Amino acid sequence: MTERTRDTPDANDNEERTDGYVPLRSYGAIGDGRTVALVARDGRIDWLPIPSMDSPPVFASILDPEHGGHIALRPTGEATVEREYLPGTNVLVSTWTTGSGSCTVTDAMVTGVAGRLPWAEVARCVQGVSGSVEMEWAVVPGTLLNTAEPKRLDTANGTVIGIDGVTIAIVEHGFDPVHDDGPRFSGRFTATEGSKSILTIVGTHDEPIFLPEPERTLDAVDRTIANWSTWSEEFSYDGPWSDAVQRSALALKLLIYSPTGAIAAAPTTSLPEDRTGGKNWDYRFAWVRDLSYTVHALTRFGLREETHAAVSWVMRTIAEHDETMPIFYELDGKKTDGVEERDVPGWNGIGPVTIGNRAGDQLQLGVWGDVFEILRQYVKAGNVLDRQTAGVLERLADDACHRWEEPDSGMWELEDTQHYTSSKIGCWQALDAAVELHDAGMIDGPREKWIENRELIEQWVGEHGWDEDLGHYVMYPGSTALDTSILIHAMSAFDRGPRMASTIRAVEEQLQRGPLVYRYTGMDAEESPFVACSFWLAAAMACTGRVDDARALMDDMVGQANDVGLFSEMISEDGDFMGNLPQGLSHLALIQAALTIEEVAEEA
Repeated sequence: MTERTRDTPDANDNEERTDGYVPLRSYGAIGDGRTVALVARDGRIDWLPIPSMDSPPVFASILDPEHGGHIALRPTGEATVEREYLPGTNVLVSTWTTGSGSCTVTDAMVTGVAGRLPWAEVARCVQGVSGSVEMEWAVVPGTLLNTAEPKRLDTANGTVIGIDGVTIAIVEHGFDPVHDDGPRFSGRFTATEGSKSILTIVGTHDEPIFLPEPERTLDAVDRTIANWSTWSEEFSYDGPWSDAVQRSALALKLLIYSPTGAIAAAPTTSLPEDRTGGKNWDYRFAWVRDLSYTVHALTRFGLREETHAAVSWVMRTIAEHDETMPIFYELDGKKTDGVEERDVPGWNGIGPVTIGNRAGDQLQLGVWGDVFEILRQYVKAGNVLDRQTAGVLERLADDACHRWEEPDSGMWELEDTQHYTSSKIGCWQALDAAVELHDAGMIDGPREKWIENRELIEQWVGEHGWDEDLGHYVMYPGSTALDTSILIHAMSAFDRGPRMASTIRAVEEQLQRGPLVYRYTGMDAEESPFVACSFWLAAAMACTGRVDDARALMDDMVGQANDVGLFSEMISEDGDFMGNLPQGLSHLALIQAALTIEEVAEEA
């Protein structure tokens, strides 16, 4: 029988937990440039790796409600909640209202005077607004996905929690009385008009732990708000869907791993793409493709530091490994070393829960275009390439000439290797950018060879990637399937003519459900629609002259975000979020579409 947890501190009249789970739409995200916490609408933090996004999660009840661990904070009885990010920040404010009063909870991952702190610090500040509200809280450390047992450590300077190298400290102010049960801590307090109560959770890994003064946490939160606001002031965009675009940029900022400049695809693992299980992936890696799109977007917003760090990181990492085109790396630049499964149930009991990603050794030809597009945009922004980067690009352009005729796994990382049409166009994009960089004096190399192969790819796509009878580009020669990744190449300017327009109409007819779009033919039987595909469709519509249709689709899709403007990887036809979140590619596609539609409209 389904267990309803209405009598626990984790319940919410607006959104009950079922067997300990809430819908994925429930989650907002906070972060500090190294890790990310997910906060449910009912006030519970259900995900927090320490010290980094790709570390084992100390709090992981999103995947294991019984033993995963969580940080709960909410009114004791019936209550309603409204929440929002403070403008221009990733600081989340929830306003709770009960029959006796109201209060706010401000959640932030605290940043320091000069950027991120050397430790992870979550601040949860409760301020009374009116009347009185009885609150309850709990800090329940988890088992690192069933690999370790949390232990209570009593010291002269206070009690801490140890979990396989991770140390957690709880610092509270106004949360008396505190009740503890081994490594679990909980308590109740009353928020009254004007009161301020603070719960701070600090974490380190294999290093001493700093205990902040609880009274100074509010100052730290104010500093964090100011830091985010200062960053947002550098953000330049006042076009259509500006609120959604800025929230997407802030979501992407959460995914930038500041120690290296790498950009994670998402801060979570194993949130399922399908309710039957099996499609559960670890996205806490830096995909070159996603990094390319991020650099493109942030460059167009005038943001310099993040784009330089990302460009430098990816080119330095490719050079260090001295290999052919990579697909993704760990956030510290290392290659992945296989996949492990954890013996935990997964969200809503849908497994498996995986650590690592198997796609690292695939050949994906489209990545050539992604890397070159990063550097093309970087140079267009007025920057200059160094000699090592130029040398790497020259080698990669030659590789694209030699390998574009090979079958690959495609953008969707499929085990079925084929001559995917969009992969060939990715190589065309790489060679097109290589010629442009050569003409700009940024790289040397056999320019005529690159032009020759660029033209050969155009001929191949025209002969083998287009089906005259079907009237659309096909996924690969001999296939009748549609593949929405072809829509990206309306934006890349490979094709904005009748063939792309006809392919767009076929996508609308066969893969679109309302505003939602499936990745390719047959996916409606296996998984949910893919958020980025809808935004690619909107951008492609604009590129082929259908600006009004593009705007209408954008309006519909922006409304598919959750209550605080975040997107997961997929959205089911009944509106549920599926897949890892917040998903960088979803937010990137939103930004790309908004910018593309605006640019096309201005040119018209």
